[in-house]
Amino acid sequence: MTEYERSRTMPAEAEQVFDQAANVGQLDTWLPRDLHVEPDDPPAVTVHEDRTDRDTSALLSARPEQMRLEWGTREQGGYAGWLQVAGLDGGASEVTVHLSFFDEGHDPGRSVVDDALEGSLRRLEERVRTRTGDATG
Repeated sequence: MTEYERSRTMPAEAEQVFDQAANVGQLDTWLPRDLHVEPDDPPAVTVHEDRTDRDTSALLSARPEQMRLEWGTREQGGYAGWLQVAGLDGGASEVTVHLSFFDEGHDPGRSVVDDALEGSLRRLEERVRTRTGDATG
């Protein structure tokens, strides 16, 4: 099993950040560019990966009371992950994303995953800034 984790501080209240992150219809705005999520019968979703041109059955659950998203492959058990939002002093938040690859065939490698996590958190922060009216940076 290989695990990756990345965190980023964002200039908004935790609830605002979580609302943006958990919006299933808008996941494509911040997820890695080659992943596309289509809701099925919640918590079921289909994830399309451009790199492999494959659809994968997955589960995605939001726990607003914990400000946490959890996901993972449905049948194959190849990977799982979570996103946790924590409030900080001064109206800021910290977002942590954690990925676990149980099958080496699903793990694209450290540099690819690190770049994807960094890019995803940056896009989520941009989305949060746009939605909360804080365009400073």
